[in-house]
Amino acid sequence: MRKKKKRFAAKPAALLTIAALLLLFSAVGSARAALLYYSENYAAQVTVSNIGVTLMENETAVGYRDYRHKDDAWNEASGTLLSALEEQEEGLLPGKEYPERLAVKNSGSIDTYVRVIVRKSWVDADGRDTTLSPALIDLHFCENGWILDADASTAERTVLYYAKPLTAGESTGDLTDSFRIDPAICSKVEQSVTEENGAQTITMAYAYDGMRARLDAEADAVQTHNAKDAIKSAWGVDVEIAADGRLQLK
Repeated sequence: MRKKKKRFAAKPAALLTIAALLLLFSAVGSARAALLYYSENYAAQVTVSNIGVTLMENETAVGYRDYRHKDDAWNEASGTLLSALEEQEEGLLPGKEYPERLAVKNSGSIDTYVRVIVRKSWVDADGRDTTLSPALIDLHFCENGWILDADASTAERTVLYYAKPLTAGESTGDLTDSFRIDPAICSKVEQSVTEENGAQTITMAYAYDGMRARLDAEADAVQTHNAKDAIKSAWGVDVEIAADGRLQLK
């Protein structure tokens, strides 16, 4: 009997936010970001500049959020990560490695520091399933100037800071380079045997049947002016800024 390869659907989303000084955002739905709190100090302290961040996937912009002071407005769009894989008839084959190069571009006009939060999860028609292991969604992270915040990271969430400030139009190094479903997923199976009229029927029930691998990436930017206080206010972390502008977590 031929064994049928297991295929898993990819239904990930890209989340884009920008944090600057006391400006806070959070994700709404699967792929949008909404303003929750607006500090009047923001308009007073950032009076002539624009701040912006763009999430890049395999050298293509997948989402962006830019503030334009002149119009006092946000220009934004969000896309879907791994969307190219959804078009493949084979779906996601366990053990097969797919290119997934994520990076961030400074799409504003001022220098910024950048943070990215990447989340991995399994979802089905009823939503997110927390009983299944996100570790089986294997996203390979690169160093490339990124600093891992181990204290804020979990099996599901990875928090990274780009060490050096980004000038306008500059992009970070890739923070990831590949994605795959761990083939160990195929061992998550329960076998049951039923007998009727002397014939046995063996049923294999895979724990991940009907599940989708979901990947979310959230990018934030903070201005370099008064960076230590801005980062503490926006991201809640204490940092040191070296003479060359490089960021270090305390």
